[in-house]
Amino acid sequence: MIPNVIYNGIGRQIWLSLFGRWIFALLVPWFVPTISYLLIGEPYLASLYNFIGGTLMIFLMTILAFVPHDWAARYIAMKYPSFDSSVKRSALTAVAFWILTFVFVTSYMVFIMHFRPFEAQLDARMMVNVYIFEFVAVLLLTGLYEINYSLNKWKTLQINKEALRRAGMQGQLQSLKSQVNPHFLFNSLNTLSALIADEPKRAEQFVDEMAKVYRYLLQTNQNELTSLSAEIRFISSYYHLLRTRYDIGFDLLIDVNDEDLDKKIPPLTLQLLLENAVKHNSILESNPLRVSIRSVGEDLLEISNNRRIKSTPVKSTRLGLANIMAKYELLSERAPVIDDGPQFFKVTLPLITPKTTNA
Repeated sequence: MIPNVIYNGIGRQIWLSLFGRWIFALLVPWFVPTISYLLIGEPYLASLYNFIGGTLMIFLMTILAFVPHDWAARYIAMKYPSFDSSVKRSALTAVAFWILTFVFVTSYMVFIMHFRPFEAQLDARMMVNVYIFEFVAVLLLTGLYEINYSLNKWKTLQINKEALRRAGMQGQLQSLKSQVNPHFLFNSLNTLSALIADEPKRAEQFVDEMAKVYRYLLQTNQNELTSLSAEIRFISSYYHLLRTRYDIGFDLLIDVNDEDLDKKIPPLTLQLLLENAVKHNSILESNPLRVSIRSVGEDLLEISNNRRIKSTPVKSTRLGLANIMAKYELLSERAPVIDDGPQFFKVTLPLITPKTTNA
């Protein structure tokens, strides 16, 4: 089973909801009495009745005001979840808090000045003190949200790295199982044997490309990401093996923009997709299987093949696609798109850049 420890939207909503309650519990013991005194004045401490009644009134007002503050913080955090957006997230949260606080506090002060509950002495001079206090409180509240969010994000990233390491190990095992097995090795050795007798130069080249394939399989998948250029070089060696075996029955077209070559993808992603194409389609010289890898703009790479369904279809476990999807969930905010049409099978992969990673 492929690990799927993902810091997704549902996880953020659960955490932010719990964190909102924690922040509220932390602020109430000192915030409510302080703002109660600022809004009511000396009468707040003049009697037990005024103290309890005033505290309860401001407490209920604080609950009413805190809910939209928490909603705003949750929305902004889900809109800008990455570390790179910390400054923007904090600034937007502070602005949203100040606007909401101004609206609620002004409404409460108008209510208190009109009805004078608990003999409140609120006037224009005291209103200035209330606004100053709320300004400072918003800065503190924003800081608490951001600090706790960043710490939780860091912890989640550490968990995701461990999950990615396990996913990588499972992907490597899966790839090795699918390639280093008696059937694959038997076909490769048969091809090599035929080449040694008839075309020794091609046999030597075949061995070199085969060595590159296995070296990449054993080494590169230990990394979280690899450059598209490195993956393309590997695919060229892998394609050489397939082309030598199937001749004109298999064709690969690579049309990748130069500016995309330094961008990243999870290692062995292209190999898994080529492997799927070969596994699930018939390969005949009269009816070739054609695979294309091409840039389609907006940091996207499209891998497609024509459908040449075998007379006896191979049952799909979809483990290869699940492995790719799991890695992208951990590494990028964009997910691959799979188009399983009747004529073509197409997968569109996001190319990962610093702006699209979850780091």
